Amino acid sequence: MRILVLTLWCLAPLGLLAYHYGPGQKELQLDSAAATLGKAKSSADSGSLKEAIAGYEETLAKLPKDRIDEARRIRLELAKARMEAAELPKAREELAVLAEELAQDPNAHAGLRDETLATLATSRFYMTYLMKLEGLPDSEWEPEIEAARQERKLLVQRATEAGDEKAAAKHADDLESAIRLARMEPEELYGKAIPKQCNCKSGKCNSPSPNAGKKKPEDSRGASSGPPVDGQGS
Repeated sequence: MRILVLTLWCLAPLGLLAYHYGPGQKELQLDSAAATLGKAKSSADSGSLKEAIAGYEETLAKLPKDRIDEARRIRLELAKARMEAAELPKAREELAVLAEELAQDPNAHAGLRDETLATLATSRFYMTYLMKLEGLPDSEWEPEIEAARQERKLLVQRATEAGDEKAAAKHADDLESAIRLARMEPEELYGKAIPKQCNCKSGKCNSPSPNAGKKKPEDSRGASSGPPVDGQGS
């Protein structure tokens, strides 16, 4: 009996080592990713967007490859942070990829799928706003706002079918905002505060806009309040 106990006692460290270098490694990865994610969220909440972006990117690098759902949620939050940090074109590209990925996955979480689609539509809205400010031709911005309109129309349909009247009304308001923006002339935007999401270049033009250098009078709303298309943003 003593020999058995002694043998088991000697083998215990080997078992701990096997766990540490096996399943334990995954647990350590998850703990490290969770800690980094917590810091990223705190940075985002405090407005330190560059730190938040770096934190989300680091979290994705640490997260085990099989944690697909968690990674998708983090990718969405990363894109949102990019939008707020004047990285709109890159955010729109990442959102388009994520939205397509979720649409093709029958097992994707419906809430995350629709939230991603709504955020993509919002990024398209801001891209249209930005391209109009840059004086780009209709052929450049019309595909963006039309895509946003179709995405918001789909969201209205889904929310209505699910019986979520509040969400349906919100998406319907956003849809109307997209329609109004499509109809507005660039000159109508110049006297309004530029949304902070649009304080960057669209990347769609290589030469200065014909409207570059024009002073755009500010209103009293402030840049963070969003596109003043309908008085309540998108």
